[in-house]
Amino acid sequence: MFYDVVVNEWGENTYVPTTLGSVLLVVLILALLGGAVAFARVHGPKKGEDSSAKHPGKLTVKQLVFCAMAIALGTVLSNIKLFSFPWGGSVTLLSMLVICLPGYFFGLGAGLLAGVAYGVLQLLIDPYVLYPMQLVVDYLLAFGALGLSGLFSRGKNGLIKGYIAAVLGRYVFAVISGWIFFGAYAWEGWAPLPYSLAYNAIYIFAEATVTVIILLLPPVKKALGSVKKMALE
Repeated sequence: MFYDVVVNEWGENTYVPTTLGSVLLVVLILALLGGAVAFARVHGPKKGEDSSAKHPGKLTVKQLVFCAMAIALGTVLSNIKLFSFPWGGSVTLLSMLVICLPGYFFGLGAGLLAGVAYGVLQLLIDPYVLYPMQLVVDYLLAFGALGLSGLFSRGKNGLIKGYIAAVLGRYVFAVISGWIFFGAYAWEGWAPLPYSLAYNAIYIFAEATVTVIILLLPPVKKALGSVKKMALE
């Protein structure tokens, strides 16, 4: 009802959302954002109050708009693939960085919300699902882990530290998925776990390395600092 089992070109059974399944995924995203908006209105700052000082961790509607924009932009950038692997994984145009921004701007809760919502969108737009539990690991946990950027939102060099933490979080879940669900595709002579460690490191850390170099550039640091200040006003 919610997904079709399709045999792909390699003879694998893949799970593709049906129209009803796609609608439910969209409803899930809207429910997440709607619940966050309701929470922000009830618990967020009153008019004229400093949202960051008096209500740490509470999202305003304006901040939720920033989260939605990051999710949308990250989704667009995720489709600009500089390199793709045949069994999943690709080097994109800084999409992980964009999804890390809500956590850096607004904290861990906002980051996790944005990461999970982004994962649901990825599932909707470009699904690659061999097993139902793999869906949870690859799309909800791995992308949700990008919200770990919020752990360092208030610290010095918080974006770089948070980005590294987020990337490592995504890498852990990607390795688990590759080890458990894709071990049969291990390179000749490789056991599933070392294969998954190497395979996922290639594309995740390639994008991460380029991103960190860009983040170290003074104009980029200054620009993102200004955007964060504007988002918190």
